[in-house]
Amino acid sequence: MSKPLVLVTGPVATRSGYGAHSRDICRSLIDMEKYDIKIFPVRWGTTPQNALNEEDPNDKVIIDRLMKDVNLERQPDVHIHVVIPNEFQPVAKYNIGITAGIETTACPPEWIEGMNRMDLNIVPSKFTKETLENMSFDRVDEQSKEKIGELKVNKPIEVLFEGTDTNIFKKTKLFSKELTDKFSEIKEDFCFLFVGHWLQGDLGNDRKDLGMLIKTFYETFKNTKKAPALVVKASGATFSIMDRRDVLQKIEDIKESVDAKVLPNVYLIHGDFTDEEMNEMYNHPKIKAHVTFTHGEGFGRPLLEASISQKPVIAPNWSGHVDFLNKNLSVLLGGTMKKVSKQSFQKGIYVKDSYWFTVNYQMASKILKNVFSNYKKFSLNSAKQGTLNNSKFSLDSMTKVFQKILDGNVPEFPQEVKLKLPKLKKVKDSEPPKITLPTLKKVN
Repeated sequence: MSKPLVLVTGPVATRSGYGAHSRDICRSLIDMEKYDIKIFPVRWGTTPQNALNEEDPNDKVIIDRLMKDVNLERQPDVHIHVVIPNEFQPVAKYNIGITAGIETTACPPEWIEGMNRMDLNIVPSKFTKETLENMSFDRVDEQSKEKIGELKVNKPIEVLFEGTDTNIFKKTKLFSKELTDKFSEIKEDFCFLFVGHWLQGDLGNDRKDLGMLIKTFYETFKNTKKAPALVVKASGATFSIMDRRDVLQKIEDIKESVDAKVLPNVYLIHGDFTDEEMNEMYNHPKIKAHVTFTHGEGFGRPLLEASISQKPVIAPNWSGHVDFLNKNLSVLLGGTMKKVSKQSFQKGIYVKDSYWFTVNYQMASKILKNVFSNYKKFSLNSAKQGTLNNSKFSLDSMTKVFQKILDGNVPEFPQEVKLKLPKLKKVKDSEPPKITLPTLKKVN
């Protein structure tokens, strides 16, 4: 019996959040051993396309299934499209759209139309599911300008978290010489760590709100004799020298805006790290806590990976990451919903009158001081959080949930039937068939 043919389209070769997500989707499908899987890679903006390594067995199973084009011998039984929803394309008998979703309270109407093209949609968090299900747009007659209907998601949405590979992301005391040498340049023994891109938008309007995290950190620990440090693992669009200069200049501009005699140190780590190197950094003894002021996350994958180091995670109490950051085991920041600035998103993504979360910077400042001063109290809870996430949100756990979703939604496909024709006996040329004709009677 042949297996159902599954085509996965996604940015599997790119160093991006969507790239990591699509690779995990592929590995889960392969581990199920239930489908014949073909993979068509696509680009993801300008992100590097060097994420797959021939020497890595986890990557090799993906590489072996890559296609140069989508010309298949037959129509796929299932198409799984891992992109933003407006790009969803139904090309199979059954079509599934997978998206990291949304970081604000609204999405473009083209996303809803894309989701409605699919038979099933999969998102990584309860926040994303609920936000998309509650979205609606009025359909207006172009001539009369009167409302003639409503655009809403009318296809099912399932939640599938982004599982963490616990063979890579885990608690460890083993560190490479390169990382050890790099961290020896940091004089402080207590460092907060931020991981993420520095996205578009001026101070307070970049999606990760990294600018205000740095400013709040400076204001919180200025003129402090023995202050902690903030380590920023960040870049803009690329890992180029120009990008590094741009990030350093942004940090310097914020530093100059703070009135103080002495300011704490902010260190920039800029470059292309492997997952193993990221895990070492999460676990380095000088890194004591992970922090973000993000305005919103569809899921927040780096925060999950960081939490498994069993160190405190400080993050806003809103959006996708609250699925795996327990309010009693993590440090969740309060704040308010604010309108998203048009400058925060590129054209086609920004939606008028959309909102996202902005932390209360004064309260966040007090919490940073509290974590620094009473670290042991917070580290006990963070150890429990890390242990819980290591089990509940692993890649293996994700595969089990994914299998359940597919079993509950994807229909059975009829098998190809091969016809067995009877064997025909060849008639020899020397022996023509004998035909018996009726006797004819002459008509007078």
